[in-house]
Amino acid sequence: MSLNNRYEFVYLFDVKDGNPNGDPDAGNLPRVDAETGQGLVTDVCLKRKVRNYVGMVKEETPPFEIYIKEKAVLNRNNLRAYEALELKHESKKLPKKEDDARRVTQWMCRNFFDIRTFGAVMSTDVNTGQVRGPVQMNFARSIEPVVSAEHSITRMAVTTEKEAEAQSGDNRTMGRKFTIPYGLYRCHGFISANLAKQTGFSEEDLELFWDSLVNMLDHDRSASRGEMSPCALLVFKHDSVLGNAPARKLFELVDVKRKSEGPARDFSDYEVTVKEDQLPKGVQLIKYLD
Repeated sequence: MSLNNRYEFVYLFDVKDGNPNGDPDAGNLPRVDAETGQGLVTDVCLKRKVRNYVGMVKEETPPFEIYIKEKAVLNRNNLRAYEALELKHESKKLPKKEDDARRVTQWMCRNFFDIRTFGAVMSTDVNTGQVRGPVQMNFARSIEPVVSAEHSITRMAVTTEKEAEAQSGDNRTMGRKFTIPYGLYRCHGFISANLAKQTGFSEEDLELFWDSLVNMLDHDRSASRGEMSPCALLVFKHDSVLGNAPARKLFELVDVKRKSEGPARDFSDYEVTVKEDQLPKGVQLIKYLD
């Protein structure tokens, strides 16, 4: 079933003693807004977690394959569309017939969940077009400034025989690890019913996306990320395709405030309130993780 409703959502998640999204240009320090000190997690990072979760749950089978993933050869995936439709491809060009070009792009949307969800630029050497996805997410930003802690760590082994000889029997080497003691992050997202019709993003896909936001962090554990947990998912569902209220006014209905003194160290240190009595006509609030 195709989507007949516009959506906006507020996604809250937290991190304890971990690095939710390291910046490779800054020695993998946690990303921070230089002016406010608030922590940042990129939309690319969050979409990666959605992709990984869907790939795990659906076992990478059509129509839930993942296009952007580790070690993926994009030209090889694009070529599959031409082979399935029995079309010949020209380097860097779409088929000359407009109908054939549309069919190639639609084939990619039908088979790959992340293409019909987030969109993709597939104009590589084997060109299958470009798709603007119906689901978009902003950077997540921490409610309060975060403090990055630096820790010394010790490795008890070496990589080569040469290193072992140089250290005269002492195999210990020192390293650094960066964590945030605690941070509560807020992300805003948008889902367009119009774009969903163009890519084939369905009600089934939407439910899978909500399921991803609720569960993906529990399947994304690592030593660097510490304890990351989903805290709230507040979804605004419009009664129409084009929507019944501006997204900004809906986001303003959700307020996250501190309710304790001293450094925050848990989600319970915050209070999340939604002004449900001020919901615009034609907009419904759906609460996940409530």
